[in-house]
Amino acid sequence: MPPQTLPNDPFRSARLFYRATRGIEDDGLFAAINDDRIGYANSNLSNIKLPTPEDASKFREKWADGLLAAIICVPSTGDASKPGTAIGQVSLKSCPTRFMHHRSTEIGIDILPGWQSKGYGSEAIKWILEYAFVRAGMHKVCIRAFGWNAGAMKLYERLGFTLEGRVRESLWHEGRFWDEMHYGMIDREWWDLRKQAEP
Repeated sequence: MPPQTLPNDPFRSARLFYRATRGIEDDGLFAAINDDRIGYANSNLSNIKLPTPEDASKFREKWADGLLAAIICVPSTGDASKPGTAIGQVSLKSCPTRFMHHRSTEIGIDILPGWQSKGYGSEAIKWILEYAFVRAGMHKVCIRAFGWNAGAMKLYERLGFTLEGRVRESLWHEGRFWDEMHYGMIDREWWDLRKQAEP
């Protein structure tokens, strides 16, 4: 059952803020995401090429056109009540109008290398799952991983996603073929996980 009261700031989680893009102010963030060669290889089918500034611009345009596109920020060092440094992005893919009745979406996420392995990715995914199910009324949220990205697969399973399928040997990377892994979570599964996490 949905909660009776909403948090004071729905665009904040325990340690992070989420905000809209600020135009050219965020060019540096998208350039840094684009320049993260390991991250690029783990999330782009075109990973055979070196990413270019044009790739960053195309990604940003497509990103901004989603159901939700949020810049992930750590608090300001001068004022912990305000967003400070941008450390990544998290998004929900939008569906064409003719598919909206299915009420499903897909998560995209990037955390800059210097901020990885600190739990920020997990926190941002948990936040956007709540946004998807509680605020946007989604029935299902999906996320994908390439077969060589064992860390991502372990994280998604730990967060409660179910491996729903694999596209076998569809990805060529580092001298061999790999599977593409498809994960999903249904709204009732998320509510059950939330209830289990309550004290």
